[in-house]
Amino acid sequence: MEKIITQEFITLLTQTQEAYRGQKIERPPAEAVVNALLQAEKATKQQRLTYPFESILGKWRLCFTTGTKKVKHRRGIKLGNGFYLPKFAAAHISFSAQDADKGEITNSVQFASLQLKLTGPAKYVGKKNLLAFDFTQMQISLFSQTIYNGEIRGGKTKAEDFDNRPLSVLPFFAFFLVTPDLIAARGRGGGLALWIRD
Repeated sequence: MEKIITQEFITLLTQTQEAYRGQKIERPPAEAVVNALLQAEKATKQQRLTYPFESILGKWRLCFTTGTKKVKHRRGIKLGNGFYLPKFAAAHISFSAQDADKGEITNSVQFASLQLKLTGPAKYVGKKNLLAFDFTQMQISLFSQTIYNGEIRGGKTKAEDFDNRPLSVLPFFAFFLVTPDLIAARGRGGGLALWIRD
């Protein structure tokens, strides 16, 4: 069952999305945003919060991301410093549902008149707030005209076999904060991302 989070990190992340939208608010420093995301992730685990699939449905714009760095002489990864995505490079993610826990994911990036869009099947594991997915279709458009639209990485076959593939082999997002205006998740590679409602 979902509990209400009232910690300070909500205020800072709300300020982050408002500043990114262009309201006359100063953008919080990247380090503060990373810390707020980590606090949100920790609170979700401690409180065992769960979010239903329908709470992430819709179109979201990537606002902030950390990426990761490989750590030499140690196993694992380290979070990157984090940065705001430039507004001229619009990156969106959207989720649509076919039923209670299955649907489709679309990831698109637009630079001026060029747009790259990837789509594929997705499944949501509510107890873990985990959305597993696989991109099986790619579309490239220039000046709103499609110049390529086709299957990638096994396309139709991979999409048909998607439900039979274990979570351990699929890319995923583990969501740890979901509000009506923003969502945040950790990707399979370890990086953090913050999206705002488009």
